[in-house]
Amino acid sequence: MRKLCPNFDREDGLDTVLEVPIPEETFARPSSGGGHRRHVNPWTNVKSWVVRPNHHDKNAFLGGTRSAELQLLLGVIGAPLVPLPIRADRTINRNIKDHPIESSMAKYIVQQYIAAAGGEKALDAIDSMYAMGKVRMAVASEFSGGGDRKKGSKGGGEMRRRRNGEAGGGEMGGFVLWRKKPDLWCLELVVSGCKISAGSDGKVAWRQTPWHASHASRGPPRPLRRSLQGLDPRTTANLFSNAVCIGEKPIDGEDCFVLRLDAEPSILRTRSSSAVEILRHTVWGYFGQRTGLLVRIEDSHLLRIRTVDHESSVYWETSMESSVGDYRPIDGVQIAHAGRTWVTLARFGEGGDGDGGGAQTRMEETWAVEEVDFNVRGLSIDCFLPPGDLKRDNKENNNEGGGGGGGALWAPPGLLGVQEAVKLGLSKVVAAVGLGDSDSSAGGSDEDERLD
Repeated sequence: MRKLCPNFDREDGLDTVLEVPIPEETFARPSSGGGHRRHVNPWTNVKSWVVRPNHHDKNAFLGGTRSAELQLLLGVIGAPLVPLPIRADRTINRNIKDHPIESSMAKYIVQQYIAAAGGEKALDAIDSMYAMGKVRMAVASEFSGGGDRKKGSKGGGEMRRRRNGEAGGGEMGGFVLWRKKPDLWCLELVVSGCKISAGSDGKVAWRQTPWHASHASRGPPRPLRRSLQGLDPRTTANLFSNAVCIGEKPIDGEDCFVLRLDAEPSILRTRSSSAVEILRHTVWGYFGQRTGLLVRIEDSHLLRIRTVDHESSVYWETSMESSVGDYRPIDGVQIAHAGRTWVTLARFGEGGDGDGGGAQTRMEETWAVEEVDFNVRGLSIDCFLPPGDLKRDNKENNNEGGGGGGGALWAPPGLLGVQEAVKLGLSKVVAAVGLGDSDSSAGGSDEDERLD
């Protein structure tokens, strides 16, 4: 990872410190030809990142271009949130006797996880943390049409192979994650020159992208899913402390206990709107029986989106599976340094086009953590303040009387309405209205309402 960028304005000027380091794989390498080596400036491919970050044509995102695919990846995998609000400093209830056997087993497994991750004393000593790493994202395949979803079937379905992350394709980038007790966090992610920022100041969780103004999530702020992928053992333990144990399952050759947690209906209602209803959001955690550490985390949520005329509905289901590994001790705390996420985004039900068919896209992400540090000096709460335009949008939205439910924001003009969006392919729908976000969103031309 490179942290310094040359001064493009003055050759003799000091290097610029990058907010988000750039992976080495991004740089062009010297090439050879005709028996001699030709020098290639390693900053040629990334100069535009620094000179014009986030400079994108919004119309390009609405087309079938590479920019639309990049927006799809960042919208779905970039900064999803977990289904429940969890305080990172909450004390876990150690009493496991006065609960049903499934809950008691889950609490015992979580206690073993805390011990394996470093123990209560080591976890309580962490006031803040910093993590930096690299990611590779790719759209693996896309299915559209009705009938059988198997490749080569005669049901009219079509499977298109897009990019294979395992073969070295996809979009490269880097991320920086900051966290501070009790529930402050901030993420900056840059992939192929496109930056997405997200954070929480303990009162509101927000996100900012090149194709949208800053917008807040509905309901109370929730933790970032990326931090639960082996980077934040305390929050992971608090999340599954109210789960139930549903059995055992081997994962990558290791026997694991399986814990399940369902979001309560009251929580789902605070995240829903008149146009988009969240029907369920479930999380599964797989904890190794031998190591006690988190091996895999899965979550799935189902949405029902009503058309403008409320005569039909479209259902969207997002499923995410993340394998976590390469644990290394940092100041006595076991932190995962590598992993991979598989995402399946599916649409089914009547969408106004009359075919009743579905669409499905599968995406992949691999990541590696380069640096981790605890108790960062000088990290104040001012580093987690939401963007200024977020406050203005909230004020304008409240004056208009729209939304409610803890921060529903007006949808930026130019986005496709639900009735028009359901007639397009899956990638275009998600790229246009952001339905693939784990904190799901929709834009409507009539209601001008946004849900996260």
